[in-house]
Amino acid sequence: MKRYSKIYFCLITLVIVSGCDKYLEETPDNRVELNTPQKAAQLLTNAYSGAGYLFTEWMSDNVSFTQGTFKQPEHNQLYEWKEPTSIEQDTPTNFWTSTYDAIAHANEVLAVIDNLTGEKSLKDAVKGEAYLTRAYGHFMLVNLFAKHYNPETASQDLGIPYVLEPETEFIKKYTRSTVEEVYDYIEDDIEEGLDLVDASYYAGSGKYHFTPNAALAFASRFYLFKGDWDNCIKYSSQMLGAEPAIFIKDIATLLAQTPNSDDFIRQYTSPNDPSNLLMIRNVTNFPVNVGHWPDQPLFFGIFNNNPMDADDIRVSAEFPLYQRGEGGLTQGKFEFLFERSSLTSDVGLYYTIISAFRGEEVLLNRAESYVFKNEISLALADLQLYISRRYEGNPTLTLQQLRTYYESNNNQFVTLSFIIDERRKEFMHEGLRWFDIKRYQIPVRHFLENGTPIQLEGDDKRQVLQLPQTALDVGGLEANPR
Repeated sequence: MKRYSKIYFCLITLVIVSGCDKYLEETPDNRVELNTPQKAAQLLTNAYSGAGYLFTEWMSDNVSFTQGTFKQPEHNQLYEWKEPTSIEQDTPTNFWTSTYDAIAHANEVLAVIDNLTGEKSLKDAVKGEAYLTRAYGHFMLVNLFAKHYNPETASQDLGIPYVLEPETEFIKKYTRSTVEEVYDYIEDDIEEGLDLVDASYYAGSGKYHFTPNAALAFASRFYLFKGDWDNCIKYSSQMLGAEPAIFIKDIATLLAQTPNSDDFIRQYTSPNDPSNLLMIRNVTNFPVNVGHWPDQPLFFGIFNNNPMDADDIRVSAEFPLYQRGEGGLTQGKFEFLFERSSLTSDVGLYYTIISAFRGEEVLLNRAESYVFKNEISLALADLQLYISRRYEGNPTLTLQQLRTYYESNNNQFVTLSFIIDERRKEFMHEGLRWFDIKRYQIPVRHFLENGTPIQLEGDDKRQVLQLPQTALDVGGLEANPR
């Protein structure tokens, strides 16, 4: 059950009688005529892909084989790092299709916005959002369907097609740019977007659009993945400002102020929470009792171990945890929503609202960049702020604790290891773990239902998702090596 918004409609009219000229002068369907900046801004609501990448959790080391959950073939295929045969929601093909559809909306706006009559500041704000959505769509695609950016090989590594203009051909042929070329395009679009984005024009729409802070958070992630530590620090610091604590969820206070689990989850993902920077509606079955989840030994093994030997608020008795299947666990992070296909229908789409960027990620990005610049004291200062909101009793983090815990005297190694571990905890069930697995070539071991272990090595080619079959067969794109 999927619905795709379409920009173009094909109309074949057979004229067999005279007198049709007047009829043909009228718009034959209900498409949006982009003749004002306001309509262009409205169209951009479709420039945010409705397909998420939470399916990467099933490929990561955040899950074990979960008995008793409903499993479509693609759930097990992703768990076993096989190419899913389905093209429906929660699959790589669905993400590819939906994201390029979103990019098409951004390109349609960019193609006309300069020629529209209207206030220049409004047109600039709309243009800035279009640049950012185009960049974000391509950024997520290249980091799923291509190798992670490596400055030594990026000029040769296969990337994805970077689409810069609306499609005017029925079946247009594209070629894959290199990873380096894709990153260059993304960087150009981010810089253009940062110069133009203006939150004042979206005052009534919460954080469901790119705001300046969301754009800075995107730049923080982009430059972290590129390995440009100075720019990551620059944009992270601009976003976090003089009081970064504002952008770190105070989970203990949130738990104390919410009377029940449902209310906590709504507040956790609320656009009113300063840590949530960009909210996107994702059509997904992920929050339901499907697929694979961490079992109790894996889940508590992740959360109950830390260098400070402190109690993690995220697994406290108050934090909502739900059982999945016979032994799986999930944190209460997603509000499970359902949209009926009509008022009288019993069918429709499951969806949730995700925070595509959060302040916690930006702070950890900056700390990681400080580590690579060997500015360990600055990294520890960021991490101290972070753990004050995640562990009982505001424990102190020291280098000696990190050295002991990770059994190394290399300050950069132990601090980086802690950041990677904390990012895993912070974004459990949110899909970001997969990108750390790719960035640091972390091996993943899964166990099949019969207990047989299977392994994804750190340099395994299956870390790069295969392009959809239609992109290979019809689009003529080159496949990823296997």
